[in-house]
Amino acid sequence: MYSFLRWLLRLFFRLVFRWKVTGTANIPREGGVIIAANHVSLWDPPVIGCAMDRRISFMAKEELFAIPVFNWIITKLGAFPVRRGAADRNAIRTAVAVLEAGGVLGVFPEGTRSRTGKLGAAEPGVALLALKTGAPIVPCAVLGTNKVLRQGQWLPRFEVRFGKPLQVIKGRADKEAVDRLTTTIMGEIRELLAEE
Repeated sequence: MYSFLRWLLRLFFRLVFRWKVTGTANIPREGGVIIAANHVSLWDPPVIGCAMDRRISFMAKEELFAIPVFNWIITKLGAFPVRRGAADRNAIRTAVAVLEAGGVLGVFPEGTRSRTGKLGAAEPGVALLALKTGAPIVPCAVLGTNKVLRQGQWLPRFEVRFGKPLQVIKGRADKEAVDRLTTTIMGEIRELLAEE
């Protein structure tokens, strides 16, 4: 199901949104890795997932899992719920398990969609997970997904840019280390968004 939907959506994104993907060589071919991206639209998870060959599991807000059919679909595609605004231990355990099993974890450091399209403040979750597991972080920028059906830009071009991986040494996740790594992650995403 995952492979078929990815093939179908890739075709759709190419034909309708003329999508462009760069930097896929920066994604490690094996081992646990975190894809940390900006978040401006509900299009972002499928666009990022289709831009890479490895299967990705996204943290998704728990409200999405309250919709019966949608719950079944996103669960089959590897998504798992996270309760926002609080420390969700079940979500953290699931995320760590994905990384320790050598999987790809998709996370939006801002924790929610940006309504303005601009990069917002980050939550500490991505840095905490990286320091806890030692998984590298691949920064990612998604562009154009927030312009669908807007006046004058009904069919904008989608673009996904993957940056060079940030190597993380597994260790103590004290506040200073988390803040420093979070700042670095957001700085890398900001640079990718600014690239022409």
